[in-house]
Order: sequence, then structure tokens, then C-alpha cells
Amino acid sequence: MKPAVSGLEKEFPGKVVARNVDATTPDAKKEIKELGFANHGLVIRSAKGDVLFKQPDHKVKMDEVRKELTSLLK
Repeated sequence: MKPAVSGLEKEFPGKVVARNVDATTPDAKKEIKELGFANHGLVIRSAKGDVLFKQPDHKVKMDEVRKELTSLLK
């Protein structure tokens, strides 16, 4: 897992679960397309799996991700 992503679990202890998904599997490729990503990205989902926030591909800005998580966890 990328250090910046895995670090979110430490920054938001007990509130965030981070995981990497193999983007090359058929199911992941379908989901990537549905999310509007070219080949990968970052997604914040609710505990039920609803997409709350996403950033595509190489445009992920961790400061924006942290800001969004802080807002969502209030």
C-alpha cells in the first residue's frame, strides 16, 4: 500500500480503513471505468460502500483527501 494512503489509518485511528485494489483484475477494471478513472485513483467510501469522494489517476492530492476525510468524519 502506498505510504500516504496507509498513513490515513494512523491519522484517523479507528475511523479509516485503507486498502489497495489490484486494478488489473476484470472486476476492478469494470469498477475503474464506472468511477470514471483511466486506470486508477483514490476513492473514499462510506461503511456501506457508497462513493463519497474520488480523485482520478495521477491527480490525487493528499491534502484534499485529508480535508475531505476531516469534513466527513465530523
